[in-house]
Amino acid sequence: MRKYPGEVQTDTLIKLIDKSKQTEWGKKFDYATITSIEEFQARVPVQDYDDIKPFVERLREGEINLLWPGEIKWFAKSSGTTSDKSKFIPVSQEALDECHFQAGKDGIALYANRYPDTEIFSGKTLVLGGSHNINNFSNQSYYGDLSAVLIQNLPFWAEFYRTPSLKTTLMDQWDEKIDKMTEEAIEVNVTTLAGVPSWMLVLAKNILKVTGKSTLKEVWPNLEVFTHGGVAFTPYRKEFEKIIGYDGMKYVETYNASEGFFAIQDSEEDNSMLLMLDYGIFYEFIEPHQIAKPNAKVYTVNDVALETNYAMIISTNSGLWRYLIGDTVKFTSKTPHKIKITGRVKHFINAFGEELIIDNAEQALEHACKMTKAVIKEYTACPVYMEGDQKGAHEWLFEFIDEPDDIYHFMEALDNGLKAANSDYEAKRFKDMSLGFPKFHIMRDGTFYEWLKQKGKLGGQHKIPRLANQREYVDELLNIKVSIESRR
Repeated sequence: MRKYPGEVQTDTLIKLIDKSKQTEWGKKFDYATITSIEEFQARVPVQDYDDIKPFVERLREGEINLLWPGEIKWFAKSSGTTSDKSKFIPVSQEALDECHFQAGKDGIALYANRYPDTEIFSGKTLVLGGSHNINNFSNQSYYGDLSAVLIQNLPFWAEFYRTPSLKTTLMDQWDEKIDKMTEEAIEVNVTTLAGVPSWMLVLAKNILKVTGKSTLKEVWPNLEVFTHGGVAFTPYRKEFEKIIGYDGMKYVETYNASEGFFAIQDSEEDNSMLLMLDYGIFYEFIEPHQIAKPNAKVYTVNDVALETNYAMIISTNSGLWRYLIGDTVKFTSKTPHKIKITGRVKHFINAFGEELIIDNAEQALEHACKMTKAVIKEYTACPVYMEGDQKGAHEWLFEFIDEPDDIYHFMEALDNGLKAANSDYEAKRFKDMSLGFPKFHIMRDGTFYEWLKQKGKLGGQHKIPRLANQREYVDELLNIKVSIESRR
């Protein structure tokens, strides 16, 4: 795939189409007569979750041969769309074997190739799994966080190389789970950490508290590497370096989602990731501002440009066809193809895996205003990253037309509204384990106007960024002199 990326991708698509030609989807688009990428793109429209939801609901009830041949028994639960609290992404047996589990093997092989003297096999990997146990839709299908689905389906031999126990890993009460994971992990020779940085930080701090140690290296002398993904690592790196206490610690980023395993960092000198082109996924790319346009140019790996922001479209061995997953990436190399995640198609906050989108915020704010008779003029929000003993949180700036009589009641209503609109936010807020109660500031009238004026962005075409995954906008607004009143 490094030497012949275009050929590998063409071969991948043709195999996917051929295997699915007798499914309901394949018959609808006459897959039996498609012989090229161009024909596929001309015939099959770009999809989002709302487009495939009717098929997913039927799959959940046990129907077969709809999007992918055979039975789909597993569904990965992830944060929702504008019309649903949660999405349920089909995960086929082929996706487990040829994508997710193959990526695990390749990740180990790539690491061992870079560090031939590695001692990771002398101990175990501490795997921090998802927040949901496996649940039944019906007698035919099951759902849970992707990590729970993967762990439930791991081959038996993988259990010899991971900790904690399967029972503990699949617990869904996070306060009990963190304590139980701590209890089990401190008795094991852990050489590798694997998980989302925000949650791993919570677990690591609990381990240090229980053991009375200053660093993780004191707890596990052979600790060597942290494999991470899910959210940007940069804001967490300094905190991890401090609590691990080992200058030689390795950090490896992966790009794994409910829809598939896409990329692995294969070089310590280069923090971009190798796009894995042979996992049964066909990739297409579109510039975000072109998504809504008819006949917009869509690129394959052969014709993408470097340092250009693209939204990613995938066709997979789970039956997702030309599926717009919402992530944006840019290519840093084409020999081989390497990418960096640049964000989401829309404004969002995903500092802790909560994937908060504007629609979630608007629903929650509407609820809070209704509950408190407040009227909002402008607002924006960003993350507050974990530092020391401080928990992560969201920080909101408001300019009100009618201020609520009780701002704390307003914030409680907003917090509850976000939980109702977004299952991932709800999970992260559970007992303040990873995400604390939101912080807030009431800005004096004219603050947002002044900020736009200083940016030279007055006028109807310029809008306040409602959600941002970095603190740039909020810090600039807080530094404006007219922002007098600040409350927490």
